[in-house]
Amino acid sequence: MKKCPQCGREYDLSMSFCLDDGAELLYGPRSQPPASAGGQFDEPQTAILHTTDAVGEAPTIAQIHTTEKTAVLPSGIVKAPKSKMFDKRMLFGALALAVIVLAGFFGYKYLASTKQINSIAVMPFENKNSDADTDYLSDGLAESLIFRLTQIPDLRVSPTSSVMRYKGKETDIAKIASELGVDAVMTGRLTKWGDNLNITVELVDARTNKSLWGEQYERKLSELLTTQREIVAEIVGKLQLKLSGESEQKLAKKYTDNDEAYQLYLQGRFHWNKRNIPEFQKAVVFFKQAIEKDPNYALAYSGLADTYSQFPTYGDFRPKDYFPQGKQAALKALELDPNLAEAHTSLAQIIIHFDYDFAGAERSYKRAIELDPNYPTAHQWYAELLSWSGRDDESIREITKAIELDPFSIAINISICSQLQRAGRFDEALLQNKKFNELFPGEAGFHRRNGNIYADQGKYDQAVEEYLLEARAKNFKPENTTRLKEAYEKGGWDGYERMRQELRLEELNAKHAKDPNGYVRAIDFAFAYAWGKDKDNTIEYLNKGYDERERQLLLLKVNKTWDFVRDDPRFKELVRRVGIPE
Repeated sequence: MKKCPQCGREYDLSMSFCLDDGAELLYGPRSQPPASAGGQFDEPQTAILHTTDAVGEAPTIAQIHTTEKTAVLPSGIVKAPKSKMFDKRMLFGALALAVIVLAGFFGYKYLASTKQINSIAVMPFENKNSDADTDYLSDGLAESLIFRLTQIPDLRVSPTSSVMRYKGKETDIAKIASELGVDAVMTGRLTKWGDNLNITVELVDARTNKSLWGEQYERKLSELLTTQREIVAEIVGKLQLKLSGESEQKLAKKYTDNDEAYQLYLQGRFHWNKRNIPEFQKAVVFFKQAIEKDPNYALAYSGLADTYSQFPTYGDFRPKDYFPQGKQAALKALELDPNLAEAHTSLAQIIIHFDYDFAGAERSYKRAIELDPNYPTAHQWYAELLSWSGRDDESIREITKAIELDPFSIAINISICSQLQRAGRFDEALLQNKKFNELFPGEAGFHRRNGNIYADQGKYDQAVEEYLLEARAKNFKPENTTRLKEAYEKGGWDGYERMRQELRLEELNAKHAKDPNGYVRAIDFAFAYAWGKDKDNTIEYLNKGYDERERQLLLLKVNKTWDFVRDDPRFKELVRRVGIPE
């Protein structure tokens, strides 16, 4: 190996200069300089005893004495000859001991440095342009590499949602590796000018802080797709991964050969990852444009399915306006590539939310996990289906796997808290919510989740306190917060719930009056009437929610809000129609 004399990092023999500080690398104790270096003294840090004996025959005893007398020390000073009375046995013993110690030391270091790497994190590439218009390239290239590497069964790859938290921050390899629990970290920089790209990458073994590989690519923008494939091939080679024939095929699969379609897909994913309605709308445009460039681009169809499925979740949009289009896109993706785990997951999400098909969705989730056991979203969404079905032990097992794979996902951290609450594991749910707040401080939903957990336990003082904290965090009207507080002081929990109903109905009716043709979700009315324990109106609006294909109906079996109507025959019939497993 070679070593940087300034920062001390170790590099492969193929490297000449340190990628951090540019210093010329020196040969370390585990390697020898090439033959062209012969005839010169060893580097100071590697010289032990340098002799001028010819390479070949083993030295005689006489030669050993001659060599010892004329040995050159690391400093280059000639060593003074010792007394002829020097005990030969002590010399042989010392040499033997030195050989054993050095062999053990370097053997251990070699084995430690060559230990198999089983996990990796690909950091968001640094955008050297500092230009938001090229962020999709730097982020997208990293996400593409992540997607490719996840095709390797025995390699755990940190997902995009976990590594994006490090974007724009100083890279501390040891800290990143510790937080994400990975063996290796890959970093990169991207610069764009005109149609030209400069891409620099480095792969570091975080356990030893040793650079395994580094490369710089000068390419055209139109060659980005090919460059991505080259980088993946280099990573696989440097990690010395043993791939099965099937894994090699998956890794080598070309989803598109059209560079324009690939760049449009990257832009679609870039906007999709921002997770809000305006960005979803942009993502749809880019995914459709990618499909126009390459009608057989399965990943673009999968991205389109993902996006359509999120509109009703993130905003007040009619499910029937989005889910059918999402389902069509997911089915097309699977027609083009039946082994695309992301498309199976997207399809499952749509058929559970829109078709209320628990059995079909479970089959699709299982198939997705079979194809890609390290896909955290598949584990998360499957866990939610299990939780809605009342299969708590299986649910917790799946969501725990999801958070192991993606510990910094906001969605997964919220999901595990909710599932622990539904399973009646309230102390664990509170602890998980506390951890969430430490990871994502200031997120207003923290207080609402605490309030829901306390309310399920009948701890109404704590629940109301948390709800009022949420109201302040979300800048509710001060007079409404006062009304809620006074209602609890005068009427207890029932009084507080009636005031919640009153305020919520005021809000919903005002929204409808402002836009009579706009969409106001029936489930919102159902919750409001449930707070006031109004059975008839609650069931009426739950049935309207069924007609709208409202996702909240999937939780009819496990949400305690509906306990007061659970024995009503009309409610039981609704549960049967939704198809929630017994």
